[in-house]
Amino acid sequence: MEKKYKIAIGNDHAGTQYKFSIMRMLRDQGHEVINFGTDTETSVDYPDFIHPVAEAVEKGEVDYGIILCGSGNGAAITANKHQGVRAALCWSKELTELARQHNDANVLSLPARFISEYQALNYVQTFLTTPFEGGRHARRVKKIPWIKE
Repeated sequence: MEKKYKIAIGNDHAGTQYKFSIMRMLRDQGHEVINFGTDTETSVDYPDFIHPVAEAVEKGEVDYGIILCGSGNGAAITANKHQGVRAALCWSKELTELARQHNDANVLSLPARFISEYQALNYVQTFLTTPFEGGRHARRVKKIPWIKE
């Protein structure tokens, strides 16, 4: 039986449709999902919807965060301003695996304008099922100054 997680999700207008698909998939798998994103495609400012996801991760209220914006960059930059958040911008399965295996990423940032919905769903699944390898990677991750012990 796969582990069930509590996941915060946030998005701007570019990621709205993918967010709905991701939420549906996660809930179908039995995960708890908290929606901090906009539910429309009307232009909004991504930090307003990314900060609450990062705060939930920072406070330990959720296991993981998933964030989406057009390029994924603004979302990742915003999330990484929070203590203990390790947001990784991923646009391939391999990057997603490495973000978890080597960086112990706890937030997945997706570039909604550069990947398909199918890819987004695949990367979310990969993110949640790929374990952190620890070992030499744990030593490196601990050297990131905003990591909480």
